[in-house]
Order: sequence, then structure tokens, then C-alpha cells
Amino acid sequence: MSRRILVVEDDEGTAEYILNGLRQDGFSVERVVDGRDGLFMATSSEFDAIVMDRMVPGMDGLSVVKALRAGGVETPILILSALSHLDERVKGLRAGGDDYLTKPFGYSELVARLENLLRRRPGKEIETQLSCGDLTMDLLTRRVMRGDRALDLLPREFKLLEYLLRHKDHVVTRTMLLEQVWDYRFDPHTSVVDTHVSRLRKKLDDGEGRPLLHTLRGTGYRLSEQP
Repeated sequence: MSRRILVVEDDEGTAEYILNGLRQDGFSVERVVDGRDGLFMATSSEFDAIVMDRMVPGMDGLSVVKALRAGGVETPILILSALSHLDERVKGLRAGGDDYLTKPFGYSELVARLENLLRRRPGKEIETQLSCGDLTMDLLTRRVMRGDRALDLLPREFKLLEYLLRHKDHVVTRTMLLEQVWDYRFDPHTSVVDTHVSRLRKKLDDGEGRPLLHTLRGTGYRLSEQP
């Protein structure tokens, strides 16, 4: 199963450079542009590593790293920064960063440093099943069940449901789905998300007494046993 990487980077060009490379190399990547959003994501969902730009709006990168370490989050963190002086690198490492890469950088070096951090991290059991109530997804066989009923999902529907399951009980926005399921870096102003969610909901909840896939008007969607 692919490793999950959180990228906290506000510069569009740099972010696109990193995300395109990591996704081509088989990583599952999520990106936020604000330090506070990075802190929220890193504490509310599990990642295998974090790429943290030092100068991001909302809350600077080093403050995010310090807050994560103070909260007991041990996820490996690679700090990116245009500040290359020795004392700046020391500050980054003392804040709790595991490695420090200065800009500009080559993608090959970034991924090599990430792979090194991932090798250092103690191994954990590989997750092969996701669930929400009586809904289960086997990531190895790609079999999806709602109770005793097997669901026949198209590849995009499977990817959409996998993302929703990984974020169950949390609201996911239309933009998040466009970026992570369709790999759109812009809003194409189509109903593609709504259409696929509607079809997926019909397959999940049709004939069932308790719906799992909920729409929050003006906000997004949530997969949850709770209404």
C-alpha cells in the first residue's frame, strides 16, 4: 500500500513540482497551503511523513513542528526552507524536524531524503481493510461489502470510497475530492463530484435502513454511521 505524505506548501509551483513527482512514484499525497491547516491535518489523520515548508501563512512551519512534537505526534518531518545558514538548519532540527532541505532543491534529493526518513520509522502493520459500520473495503482483493451485499464499483467509485473511508466521520470538501480523487489542481466547474457521489450513494445506501454517505449543504460530504 502506498505511503501517505502530507505536504504543507503555499507556493503553487513548488507544490505542483513535489506532488506530481511523489504521485508518479506511487505515494498518496495530500497538500494544504496554511500552517494551521497543516497542524489540523497532521493531528486528525495519520501520515507516514510530512513535508513542511518553513514560511507558510497562518502559522509558520517551525511553530507547527513544535506544536506537533509537543502533542506527541512522531511523524517524520522534512523541513523545506530558503534559509540555508547553519544556525537556521539547527533551529529547524531543534524544533523537532527530522531533516532539513534548502530551496532550490532537486526532486531526486527530496524523495531520497523522504525514503530515508520512512526507513528509519519503526514498522507498523500494513492496513489492508477499511470500514464504516457494516461497510467494509478490502484493499488487497478490492472487494467492497455492505453487510452481506457485495458492491460492484467502478475504479473511480472505488477510489472515491477509499478516500471517504480514510476520512470517515470527517467532512471532506468538493475541492479535496477534486484534488485527491481526480487529481485536478483547479476547479473545472463541472458536476463531476456530485454525479459520482450520487451514484456511489445509490450503490451504498440503496435498500439499506441506515444511510452512511451524507451531504452537508455548502460544505461537503461525510461518510459516517452518525446522521
